[in-house]
Amino acid sequence: MSLESSVVLKDQKHAGVSVSTKDVDTGAQLVAGLTSTLDPDEALRIRCVVKLHVHQHCSILVQFMDKTTLGSAAILGIQEATHLTTNELGTVFYLSYLVFEYPQNLALQRFPVGKWMSINIFVWAVALASHAACKNFAGLLVVRLILGVCEGSITAGFLIVSSMFYTRTEQTLRVGYWFLMNGTAQIISGFISFGTLHINTKGFEPWQWLMIITGLITLILAISFWFLFPDSPTNAWFLTPDERAKAVQRIKENQTGVENKRFKMEQMIEALTDPKTWLFALFSALDNVPNSLTNQQTLILASFGFSALQTTLLSCVPGVIEILTIFTGVRLAAQRPNSRAYVGAIYFVPAWLGILLVNLLPWSNQLGSVYPDSCCQLSWLNSVTAGHTKKVVTNAIMLSAYCIGNAAGPFMWKTQYKPRNHVPWAVIGACYVVCPILLLVIRAVLVRENKIRDAEPVDDDEEYIIEKITEDGKRVEVKVDKEFLDLTDRQNRDFRYVL
Repeated sequence: MSLESSVVLKDQKHAGVSVSTKDVDTGAQLVAGLTSTLDPDEALRIRCVVKLHVHQHCSILVQFMDKTTLGSAAILGIQEATHLTTNELGTVFYLSYLVFEYPQNLALQRFPVGKWMSINIFVWAVALASHAACKNFAGLLVVRLILGVCEGSITAGFLIVSSMFYTRTEQTLRVGYWFLMNGTAQIISGFISFGTLHINTKGFEPWQWLMIITGLITLILAISFWFLFPDSPTNAWFLTPDERAKAVQRIKENQTGVENKRFKMEQMIEALTDPKTWLFALFSALDNVPNSLTNQQTLILASFGFSALQTTLLSCVPGVIEILTIFTGVRLAAQRPNSRAYVGAIYFVPAWLGILLVNLLPWSNQLGSVYPDSCCQLSWLNSVTAGHTKKVVTNAIMLSAYCIGNAAGPFMWKTQYKPRNHVPWAVIGACYVVCPILLLVIRAVLVRENKIRDAEPVDDDEEYIIEKITEDGKRVEVKVDKEFLDLTDRQNRDFRYVL
């Protein structure tokens, strides 16, 4: 059966409300008319199939490893070879990311997600390898601008795909697990950097080898992404037609559907006027000001007096700490219902301890000055936002704030603050005080909204019908669940915010 037009009908006192086909979620045509519930064992099997084929982890690994190449290259000779300051290029990357974040999110809604991300990863790979040919700041400026443009599709794309294939509880783990790749990337990047220092090639420096190697890895990933990464559960190549319907039915509890290719202006306005959008954006901006440490950590370690070889290996340590903190954090948040804000707030404590160690320990106590990372809360916003256009716009706003924080961060690391960098650490400390407070404020706002909805009368008489055309040309009306009408979290009063 195919979906040609759709009508939404309720009981007699609500009759007459109609919408066109393009207003309905793409998953509606797969689950319309289904009356049976999904067997838990079958749902588990579908989830295992999805986990096997949705290769998010590998891409995030390479993407983050590519972003850290500039910091790694700083101790491999790129600054002397090209006469640059890392701060300038770090800001350029995030400014181009910021400018193209909204267009990238619109493209992710308009085009197949997997294919669009594949194209961006391919361009990313070429730009990364091209670093090796750059001899001055102008050349590096161009390739970093291109990297920033492509970056805008990656995190937003993964958030969208996660919401398509996983339940809200699972999204906490999935997003956490692919953020584990950030730590894994730091470790792998450290070992690659260590290896390049042992390559002796006349006229080709270790930092150039680093760019070529990571560029080739990314190129291979881009090709595999094009052929293997799914665009949606409604057309995933590794699922049969029956399994696709079950994959969509499995995420019914999200009340967010799969996707809708039509941009809805009313949902964009709702995203812009929703207080939680801007609370999450403020959190994202402040939480990522300290992210400038990604490029600075190798320089900080080198300032302790370590050799280049020692620094490349020590740069793996923050990656190990990040893996441990994120893994334990997302497991706690997933196992304890409605604990996201509390877990996130608690995990800022290790970051504060790290800041105190860096500033109070004697300068000779080098290993005690390695800082810990804090846990990420990206999946929470994805779980409390419904309506595909609203989700796209909200992701764009949050990731734009992420860019602003990352672009501002490098300006803290000025020469006059070296070697202890007390001023940058004070700014980071202030950010890490405000961020947990924001998480608790967001939770209070969502708790209040849930209580308002719990007090509202329940209308069980609602019925939603879409019209389908069978293969023999007959028009039939079948019931479709409210969850697949592409309603926003404000429009759907049955939606409850996870905490």
